[in-house]
Amino acid sequence: MYGDPSTVREILTELGDTWAVVGLSANQRRAAYGVADVLQRFGKRIVPVHPKAETVHGERGYGSLAEIPFPVDVVDVFVNSDLAGPVADEAVAIGAKAVWFQLGVIDPAAYERTRAAGLAMVMDRCPAIEIHSLC
Repeated sequence: MYGDPSTVREILTELGDTWAVVGLSANQRRAAYGVADVLQRFGKRIVPVHPKAETVHGERGYGSLAEIPFPVDVVDVFVNSDLAGPVADEAVAIGAKAVWFQLGVIDPAAYERTRAAGLAMVMDRCPAIEIHSLC
């Protein structure tokens, strides 16, 4: 497992409340939409990141992490595993504190690179599931 319970707790409770949700669109049938809603209900500021740059849950969207004009604490990744590594690298480049790969998003090499860069990271887990037991 990538991301022990202490790392999960640290990301959800200590590293900050601004979460860029990569892959979040206004499509209510997608998992990212529901997870972002849960994060928001637990006090997290969500920042939609999607090529369409849509406003979701009242928050302005951006086409990429690099376009976000303010600091991001956590990058929550809802893309296919083969696209996730470059997103993790972008998270490092923008100075995020942590990266969270959603359920089914697995890239061990990206995990190692991200950890080596000093970021906290969780992979193949869902913050909407984890947050209920912590907050």
